[in-house]
Formats: sequence, structure tokens, C-alpha cells
Amino acid sequence: MSKPTDLTIAAARAALARREISAVELTRACLDAIARLNPRLNAFITITAESALRQAEESDRRIAQGMARPLEGIPLGIKDLFCTAGVRTTAASRILGNFTPPYESTVTAHLLRDGAVFLGKLNLDEFAMGSSNATSAFGPVENPWSRANDPETRLVPGGSSGGSAAAVAARLVLGATATDTGGSIRQPAAFCGVAGIKPSYGRCSRFGIVAFASSLDQAGPIARDVRDCAILLRSMAGFDPRDSTSADLPVPDFEAAVERGVAGLRIGIPREYRMEGMPAEIEALWQQGIAWLREAGAEIVDVSLPHTKYALPTYYIVAPAEASSNLARYDGVRFGAREEGEDLRDLYERTRAAGFGAEVRRRILIGTYVLSAGYYDAYYLKAQQVRALIRRDFEQAWERCDALLTPATPTAAFALGEKTEDPVAMYLNDVFTVPANLAGLPGMAVPAGLDAQGLPLALQVIGRPFDEETVFAVAGVLERAADFRATPRLIA
Repeated sequence: MSKPTDLTIAAARAALARREISAVELTRACLDAIARLNPRLNAFITITAESALRQAEESDRRIAQGMARPLEGIPLGIKDLFCTAGVRTTAASRILGNFTPPYESTVTAHLLRDGAVFLGKLNLDEFAMGSSNATSAFGPVENPWSRANDPETRLVPGGSSGGSAAAVAARLVLGATATDTGGSIRQPAAFCGVAGIKPSYGRCSRFGIVAFASSLDQAGPIARDVRDCAILLRSMAGFDPRDSTSADLPVPDFEAAVERGVAGLRIGIPREYRMEGMPAEIEALWQQGIAWLREAGAEIVDVSLPHTKYALPTYYIVAPAEASSNLARYDGVRFGAREEGEDLRDLYERTRAAGFGAEVRRRILIGTYVLSAGYYDAYYLKAQQVRALIRRDFEQAWERCDALLTPATPTAAFALGEKTEDPVAMYLNDVFTVPANLAGLPGMAVPAGLDAQGLPLALQVIGRPFDEETVFAVAGVLERAADFRATPRLIA
């Protein structure tokens, strides 16, 4: 058998069932990989080795007794935006300090219920605000991939779920939780050559997830392949009465959908996603994806999403506005870090100035501005009206097609620090992913090729609301056709 850390979740589940490997052996292999590679990658903020081994021992007992649960003994990493009972949760921010939640998020509780082993908490952009994982108070995460002609230049893993994507790509974990507010699952998955799905808004509970933008945030998995994402999402999803936006819908068998195929499906190609200046490699991969789906029996149709060009400015009004409201709770009084002041107002000001990083402060200021009395109608209200038009564009597209195929990102991974001084250039990384969040749709990134420098490129599948099954069916066809087997040079 190959190294335990090379196993997919599906393969590990089968090997555990056949007693070819124990959960403890699998967990130790992952912890050894973390000890070896995490000092360079910085993918983990907190490593929970002792509790992981205890969970693995319990999984081995359950397997021996024939009582295995769906994820029994599978080692996972948890993005440090999910509250975990008794384990420090930081959101990669100084302001939360050593905050240790007394409760478990619904998503992580579901994974524990199904037998998963938690290896620790993964790094991210501070409060999930970023596209490079460079805004973390705990330092940037490094992408395990490197350029063929420039292996010494460190690359970003994407953000905000960069720690999740890097850990999966480097074989530190078999899968990871992540969140997506404007592309924070799909973009890092694309940059790191792994698969990731943002499910429909409401498919996974947001209870216990540190909030960024409440009408946009959605939890989802990052894993080695499409099937593993389907396995994880089935455990993560489900109705939660503690989350008023949680959808009271049954959770389908996503794994079965992966093999369903696309014969008879209509796949839409949105003309507005052909951006001026888009690299030829991205366009060529898109055309290859179209050809793969056509060969598999899908009908290809052109569709129009005319308000796509307004998606980014709309997002960067709505998301900061919601962030400024959500982050008002971090005041140094109830929990987290505190900077003493001469009076209460001074305490607030000192705590927030010391606790929040530059990008978080920038978005709070933008959000407070667009919500202010003199500008609410001109900015926030107008953005919400445009958001409704973007949602209507998708509704009209579904009259002509069953799913959409687009590029996942406008470029491959870029160098650490390359776009740090230009926030607008950084924001443009989300150009292909943001529309799905504004409309609450499921979207998935599937690794499908390499650029001229040997870096991963991915395609994106967008589906109808709560039709993740079709997304998985289309993604499965693309994955099989692409046969993406490349691995990062760090572990090759």
C-alpha cells in the first residue's frame, strides 16, 4: 500500500474497514507529516495531537466492534473559523487572543458525530478577509506548489481558506473544513490543485462559525478529489434550528451523484466570464472543459449573465457592510484580547486598533461608511438592488441550462507579497467566484490542468440552488476526463 497520507478519504475508509491500517496509524502518519512540513507551510495555527490520537483509538474500537460511522477514523483539519469546544479558536486574529469556546459549531459537531478525527485548527486570512492567506495574525501560509523555473519563490495558497487547501495538497490531512464568502473555498482549492465546493447558502449551518458577512458565508469541504468532497459534505450538511438561515431540506447522497454522468444535461457557458486580458491558458482550459462535457453527452449552450460586471463592486459593498456590523462585538469587554484605556471609549479604540489587522480595519471602515446615514441609499441599498439583478440573471439562465461551466480563477497562484500593496488587484482574484455567493448558489472548483510554470489551474461548476447533486455529476465527469495526477514538488 502507498503511504497512508496518500490515501483519499474513500480509499482510507475502505482500508480501515478491511483492517489494512488502523485509525491510530493513519492519524500518526498525518501528525508526522505535520511535524515535518508545517514549520515551512504554516498551515496549522493549533495542533491537537493528543486529542486526535484519543479519537483515533476510539475509532479503532468502534471499527473492531462493527460500529463504524461514516467518517470513522478519518483525520481532518478544521479551519480556525469554526468554534471547537475546549480548543482555541482565533479566526487568525489577535483580537480573539486565546479564546476557547465552550461549545461546538454545528458543522464540526456533525463531523465528530460521524467519527472524524480532528488534527487541529488551520490558518486563514484574518476573519476570512483575503484572497492570499497573507492577512493572518499568525503569518502567511505557503502553497506547497512552486513554479518550475523559479522554485525558490514562495507562492500564496489562495484565501481565505489557504490553510485548508495547503494542508490537503501537502497531504497533512485527508480533508478539511473551509468557508466561502466570495470564493474562499474555490480559489484556494484551485491554487493548490485540490477540489472544493461551496454548497448552496443554507445547506450547512452557520452556527458556531465566526461571522464575516452573514448573508454570504457558507461552510464547505476541501479534499483531494470530487468524491471526497461529496463524502464530507454529506456529513457537514443538514438543518439546524439554531441557524435561522439553515434550509430544512433532506441531505442527498452526494457521493452517488459523482458517477451519474452528464448525458442529457445542458451546460451553460456564460459569455460575460470571458474577461478582457484573461490569460490564453485559462481560455484554453475552459474550451477543453467544454469539449470534455460535450464528449460525455452534455449539450453546450451559450447563456448571458449581463450584470456579472457589477458583481465585484456589489460584493465589496455588501460584505464589508455586514462585516462592520458583525465585528462590532469585539470590544475587549466580553471575550478576547483587551487593551486597557482611560475610559470605556478609549478601551474600545485601543483594543480594536491593536487587535485588528490592516485588511480587517480597511473593510470595517468601508462597511461603516456605506452604512452611514448620508451614504446608505447611494451605496448599500443600491448594492442590494444590483444583487437582486444578479440573482435574476441566474434564474433566467436556469431556464436554458442545468449547470454552468466557468474558469475558477483568472490566474494561477501568485507570489507572496506580490499584490499586498494593491487591494483592488487582490480583490480581482474573486472575479469568477463572487457571483455564486451573491446568488446563494453551489459552486465547485475542480483541478483540471497545469499552466506553463507547472502550477494548477481549475474549472468551476455552478449549479441551481440546492442542486449540489448536478454539480457533483458535472465535476465528476471533468475530473475523470482531466485525470489530474500532478502533485506539489514539496511532496513529489
